[in-house]
Amino acid sequence: MRHVNLLIISLLTLQLSFSQINEIGIFAGGSNFIGDVGATDYISPNQAAFGGIYKWNRSSRHSYRISMIFTELEGVDLDSDDPRRQQRGYSFNNNMFEISAGMEFTFMDFNLHNGKPVATPYLYTGLSLARYNNYFFINNTQTSENSKSWAFGIPMAIGFKMRLIDNFILGIEVGARYTFTDEIDGSVPKADTRQQFRFGNINNNDWYTFSGITLTYTFGENPCYCIN
Repeated sequence: MRHVNLLIISLLTLQLSFSQINEIGIFAGGSNFIGDVGATDYISPNQAAFGGIYKWNRSSRHSYRISMIFTELEGVDLDSDDPRRQQRGYSFNNNMFEISAGMEFTFMDFNLHNGKPVATPYLYTGLSLARYNNYFFINNTQTSENSKSWAFGIPMAIGFKMRLIDNFILGIEVGARYTFTDEIDGSVPKADTRQQFRFGNINNNDWYTFSGITLTYTFGENPCYCIN
């Protein structure tokens, strides 16, 4: 019986330790692609992006966070300033699902329990994993390979967040993802038998960006923010 009581106490302690201030909410905005097809503008959303986000505020200066975002990446050579791309005339659309996890650092204390208005710029980085469709180009036509792949990436984002009303936090964020693949735009076919259709700069991997807003709701026990 004593061991059962100890187990119950341990579980309650674990639950309380993880029930400190949490945030859960949504992301809504746009995406744009940077690679071998389409424009090379760094921040130029041309497709909708939406998803969910969760944060655990470990202290008033940093949070652990995870997000899931859906979008359709698009690249159109005619939108590029490069005459060679305009003449080539490629275009693609690629559905993407991304999971990202990492740490968010605030420039100033972001304490939600002192009863005062709070706002701060922040930085976010970590690791991302994105799923996308595989395809290649034949005669300027996007042709599916009928398969999907996963690509790791490094998210780098900057934003500004503030308490909106009561337990709601509003954020504005712009973030780029450097990926460890060059296949998203179809410039490098997945299948070994289609490598003759490769094109573009094989030394540069693909990038994509998300720009938008986050709206999260805070809940849980007030954190101690103590240094053990």
